Amino acid sequence: MKTVSLYHPSFVEHALNDFDRYMESFFGESPLTQAKRIFNALPPADIYETKGAFVVELELPSYDEKDIEVHVDGKTLTITSKQEEETQRNVSETPETEKEEKIYLVRERRKASFTRSFMLPENADSNSIGANFKNGILTLEIKKRTQTQKRVIPIK
Repeated sequence: MKTVSLYHPSFVEHALNDFDRYMESFFGESPLTQAKRIFNALPPADIYETKGAFVVELELPSYDEKDIEVHVDGKTLTITSKQEEETQRNVSETPETEKEEKIYLVRERRKASFTRSFMLPENADSNSIGANFKNGILTLEIKKRTQTQKRVIPIK
């Protein structure tokens, strides 16, 4: 009798990430690590349609509204953030206003620059886009243009 087992790719991915971190602790970062970081730097997006609009939601935890720019050029919607990643050694102020040097032992949270572009559908009104940023979620609402209905013209 054959059995069916569940495949858990996230377990394999975690094991590979742990192995990568282990190897990096000895040899430093590899070019593959940087490529993986670039790939993972794109924020995840949800896009859905309602009766009167298209909605784009981007997950941007740890970003501020001032870090994000939204541009429309014709039918292309572009969302950009230019973040400067902190260096390995940072100087920050303590409550006593003294300068203290931070040396990270583990650094997993990162802010990275990104650019995401989306093609708008033909019936999207690029002149009526609303943007809202709340709890790390950027929500863009693109209104739909009213479609001209096909009608029959009576001949007299």
